[in-house]
Amino acid sequence: MSRLWQSIVSIWVWLVLVTCVLAWLPVMAVLRLITAPFDRGRYTVGYVFRQIAVTMAALNPFWRFRRAGIMPADPRRPYVVVSNHESFVDILLISHLPWEMKWLTKAEMFRIPVLGWELRLAGDVPIQRGFGPSAADAIARCREALANRVSVMIFPEGTRSTTADLLPFKDGAFRLAIDAGVPVLPLVIHGSSTALPKNDWRFGRSTAVVRVLDPIETTGLTAADVPALKDRVRTLIVDTRAELAASR
Repeated sequence: MSRLWQSIVSIWVWLVLVTCVLAWLPVMAVLRLITAPFDRGRYTVGYVFRQIAVTMAALNPFWRFRRAGIMPADPRRPYVVVSNHESFVDILLISHLPWEMKWLTKAEMFRIPVLGWELRLAGDVPIQRGFGPSAADAIARCREALANRVSVMIFPEGTRSTTADLLPFKDGAFRLAIDAGVPVLPLVIHGSSTALPKNDWRFGRSTAVVRVLDPIETTGLTAADVPALKDRVRTLIVDTRAELAASR
């Protein structure tokens, strides 16, 4: 693949993203007004927002994304959804899953004009790293989403891994699941790291998959069970990712 062709396609895809972000704002605003009286969890407007990612991926000739595993039968049963994190593109890949989730998102993203407004309309949850009160507020908002029968999406590594190995998992997602009494739903991502190479604005070729694993119930668990739950989920993700890599 020539650098010129890569640059041309990348410019096209970034233009698609900008166009979608601008076009979606009035649609989301109207939907929010219409659904506000009966959709406290902002499920509909959030689901529509994720279609920006689906559209962008569909119009990128370098990407082939697919989903695998058994999808939840009830999209309104709330889960704390966790996944490994290879690339910024993971967000676009996971958005192909057929149910709405509220994302724990860096607070800086909410300051971007238009996109930040859409994040707020969708009900995503800002968090400022290294600021304790922000984390406490984020967890409270996640609990509210779960109470409104909307799942929450968290990357327990906290950030993207720069190597082939997963970073250590943080406790927050698993403590939230136990406190709220909802299952943990693990996802496994493989193949997205080449979709947008680190420190480059140009997109690369990628055949990526997000696999949905079986949910893990938290009924009867307490705070003392957080380390064991965290280790169990991390091991499942590591093993499944190795299986996906071996099957390529």
